[in-house]
This record gives sequence, structure tokens and C-alpha cells, in this order.
Amino acid sequence: MREPFILGDESVAAGTRRTVDLPVSVLSDHSPVTLSAHVIHGKRPGTVMFVSAGVHGDEVIGAEIVRRLLRAAPLSRMSGTLVAVPIVNSFGFINRSRYLPDRRDLNRCFPGSPAGSLAARLAHLFLTQIVTRCDVGIDLHSAAVGRTNLPQIRLTPGNPRLRELGEVFAAPVTMTSKTREGSLRLAASEAGVDLLLFEAGEGLRFDEHAARTGVAGILRVMAKLDMIAGRGVPRARGPSVYCERSSWMRAPSGGLLRTLKRRGDFVEKGQVLGVVSDPFGEREAEVVADVTGIVIGRSDLPVVNEGDALFHVAEPREMARAEAAAERFEDDLDAPPLYDEDEII
Repeated sequence: MREPFILGDESVAAGTRRTVDLPVSVLSDHSPVTLSAHVIHGKRPGTVMFVSAGVHGDEVIGAEIVRRLLRAAPLSRMSGTLVAVPIVNSFGFINRSRYLPDRRDLNRCFPGSPAGSLAARLAHLFLTQIVTRCDVGIDLHSAAVGRTNLPQIRLTPGNPRLRELGEVFAAPVTMTSKTREGSLRLAASEAGVDLLLFEAGEGLRFDEHAARTGVAGILRVMAKLDMIAGRGVPRARGPSVYCERSSWMRAPSGGLLRTLKRRGDFVEKGQVLGVVSDPFGEREAEVVADVTGIVIGRSDLPVVNEGDALFHVAEPREMARAEAAAERFEDDLDAPPLYDEDEII
């Protein structure tokens, strides 16, 4: 029998699961705020993995992915340990805001400090109590409010293990992305913890395709790490399209945007992605693709200012594979929702 997993003041025995609340702060009205983590501690030893969401409080799709993951049947006979944190930034989540009350971005405050700002203290608690106690992690994000992302994995360059796990996750697109100062990815890397970053969907919105892709990808990674058996784990519909560069197409003028391409579409250099016109329809300016690739992100806001980022296009390494994959993405996006049993009306 394995030793219990200790988190805060709680002890989670092998073969059991429990939600543990770690004290973070007290609000001005004396309401306590906690960092809540659900621990599944398998009977057999194995990889210790964390799955986190809500580092940005308005990125709610990650919380839905964690909820579905914790209900997944393969987790009933698990080896190793899973620590799932559906909402890291409770302050932002409650206020439907990306930031904390002091307007700091939590993902620019790592590794944090126990004696620093509110953001620094939360970053330090999450890093020391959750992240550094694990071997590998998956951090779930979405686009900001008014934007939407095609499900994609972002990898730290030069890490072969992450590249392998990214391929197993099999999101529609896999991209290399440098770490940024103060980010969770950089802090985890410096602590020796391999971290996959999953981007999908839109801020303050649920997205069925993003949710299904996220849950399936996490389960495939867990199976690869021998944490769960392969039975019941969704198979990848095809290989991920690997991209090393991407570009934003920006508004040539201010006005009203009519989009002609959606996320997942394959576009060629010189192709028109959208049109910006003035409210009278007297002047129009085309938004033209500067590169050939896949639309991995897009603005959903019709009112734009000159210079606003409108379309995010990633450049695939293999164009032929990317064109074929784009057709598969279209089928996935048009597929009907797959509801939980208790959600069927």
C-alpha cells in the first residue's frame, strides 16, 4: 500500500479521492478564499500529475474540462496521483475577470512570494503546494473575452518529452511557444516539471468542441504515462498539425468587421479573411492573409479599431497534412454536442 498523499492539513489515503481546501486569503468582508484541489491517489505507484485551470479568472472552459475529467470512468482504477485544480484564480473567477483585484495577471507573477502582493502569494502557494510536487502538468487556458481559439497545445521548445506528450494529446494544432518571464510554464520548467499548455475556446464561454478535445487529450496523456488503462480512452482522430510560427492579421482601419473565415480553416497567402467597413458602407478594407496556414484564433467582436488583432494564422511545417486536417476540423466543429447522461433533457 502506498503512503498517503499529504496536501495542506489533509491526508489522502491510497485508493481514495478527496477535495482539499488550501487557505489563500480573507476578503474585505471577512469571507475566506481557498485554493481547492481534488486529489485522486491511486493504490499503485506511478506518475504524479496536476491539471489546472482558471489561472485567468475569465477562462472558464478549463473548469468544465476538469469537471468532466473527474467523472471519467478510466480514473476509477488509476495508478499514480492526479491533482486537479479547476479554479486557480478564485478572485478573477468570481468577478468574471482575467485579473486579480489588484489588476495583476497571475500568469506573470510566478514563482511568487509568501510575503509579496496578493498575486505573488497565490502564485507561491500554487507553485509550492501543487506544481513542484508533481512530475508533469497540463494547464488549461482559453482566448480572452471576444476572441476564440482552435484547440491547440503549446510546447516549450527543446523539450523532447513535451513534444512526445503533445503528440499523444493530439489537439488539432501543436505549436512551439517560448516561455515568458513570470509565467507558470517558466516557473514549472525551472522546477523540473514538464508542463503542457492547452488553449481552446473563448473567455466566459463554454465550447463543446474545446471541452471534448481537452478531456480526450488529457486521458490520452494519462494512458501514455501508464496512469490509466487504454480502455475507454478516446482515440485521436488524426495527428496534430505541428507549427513553429504564427502571425496575427490586423484591422487595416476601424469600423465593422464581417468575418469570412472561421477557426480551423486553411487559408492561403493573399486570401481575404474578412472585410472592415464604415457604418455607412461607403468605404471597405479587406483583411488579407500574409501567410499560408491554419486559422487558430479569431476575434468575434464586430466593432474594431485600426490595428486590432483579428485573425491568428499558424504556419504548418507540412502543408499537405494541414489542408487535409482542416477538413477534419470542420467536421469536428459541426458535430452535435456530446452531453453527460444527467444533462440530456
